Amino acid sequence: MAMVPSAFFPIADLSNYTKGWTIRARVTSKSGLRTFQSKNNEGGKVFSVELLDCEGGEIKASLFNNAVDNFGELLQVGKCFTFSRGNLKVANRNYSTLSHRYELTFDRDAAVTEVNDDSNIDTMKLHICDLRSVQAKILPANVDLCGVVVSFKASHAFTSKDGKDLVKREIVLADDSCSSMEVTLWSDRAEKEDKEFEGNPVMVIKSVIVKVWGNGRKGSLLETCALLISPSIPEAAKVRQWWSQGGSYQTLTALSDDAFVGGKAPVGKSACLSDIRVASEQATISEEVFSVVCRLAIVQTKKQGEEQPLYYMACMELKDGNKLPCSRRVDSSGFCAVCSRSGRVAPRFNLRCKFSDCEDSTWLTTFHEAAKGALSMEASELKDLEKNREAMEAAIRHSYFQQPLRITIRAKPDNYNGESRTNVTCVDARPVVLREHGRFLLKEISDMIAAS
Repeated sequence: MAMVPSAFFPIADLSNYTKGWTIRARVTSKSGLRTFQSKNNEGGKVFSVELLDCEGGEIKASLFNNAVDNFGELLQVGKCFTFSRGNLKVANRNYSTLSHRYELTFDRDAAVTEVNDDSNIDTMKLHICDLRSVQAKILPANVDLCGVVVSFKASHAFTSKDGKDLVKREIVLADDSCSSMEVTLWSDRAEKEDKEFEGNPVMVIKSVIVKVWGNGRKGSLLETCALLISPSIPEAAKVRQWWSQGGSYQTLTALSDDAFVGGKAPVGKSACLSDIRVASEQATISEEVFSVVCRLAIVQTKKQGEEQPLYYMACMELKDGNKLPCSRRVDSSGFCAVCSRSGRVAPRFNLRCKFSDCEDSTWLTTFHEAAKGALSMEASELKDLEKNREAMEAAIRHSYFQQPLRITIRAKPDNYNGESRTNVTCVDARPVVLREHGRFLLKEISDMIAAS
């Protein structure tokens, strides 16, 4: 291997004005070889790599024709090289997922030399985004994901409209934000053996392109992007721990509208909060489910001047038969009276929330799953703040009158001290899919115009 020069140009500073540069970088991903026809009808070939240097700079590099012949076998993912005598051009955002404004191209004049491994260069640069946050991103978006494979389909070979032979595989990832999303893998990633996806492995996927698909969101892994199975990074350990400690039995919020995994919102009759008020006053009502678009207005943190508990500690031991967590309240020592033992416990929300829409406001008992959606936070996050009540309440207030929510409300007959009444609770809350809701409102307007 060649000796490493003492100084190299930072990738982050590369531009059209940079001359005589040499960079030292690690190859973090590599695409397959692609052939093409040039404008003068000559055949060509190209592959691309993504490069990372010791200062955290990333850039895409494409190698053409002679450079493919000279360095196609040499350039391997994970190894370090020096690069020089290439050209810079403005990056094409349709094909590059990196933030660098420019990308590199190499051909017959390229100089690429393998060097000793540099421990100062990371194996990969990641900016992990949890799936709940993906729901709020403006699309199309490029994100790095870390999640558990909760389900997958067999690989599928087909021919595209332009005659290309393609292979794809669809998987569903879930993470500790209790959300899931379908991601499509292509080419050699899709052709991995089924056993690679069995047993709910944790995967890290770099540079997933998220787009609207139907009424939901789906991700697609580009050819040059990276996929790691069971990596040894803190984010993967956190997700793996969540899954093993009860996450595998939680209801997941599905970002993909036709994802092949549970977690869709309960379907309810479209209503407004004034309808809910009327329903709550009808003691003889049969059980009904309503769907309401509104915003979180207030969480009851005090009652008559006294601080209210916002969560309780629940038993997470699996029940016999259905293998779901017990979820019953435990005492201060962690003992569950239902399971007759002490075991794994976790905090669960039990809130009184006031929701508001354009017509009315109402207080609703809001259980754990719905409270997570309304607050966009986990009960464990709130528990971590319990020693600082002011900070805890500030974190809750941050969710007031933010994104519109579609909440599911269940009204059913109940009996309290011998008196009939209607029990009205919020059982689900999740961000409104704006495009879908916009279509619904436009249809309402069209119906009103037609009826006038």
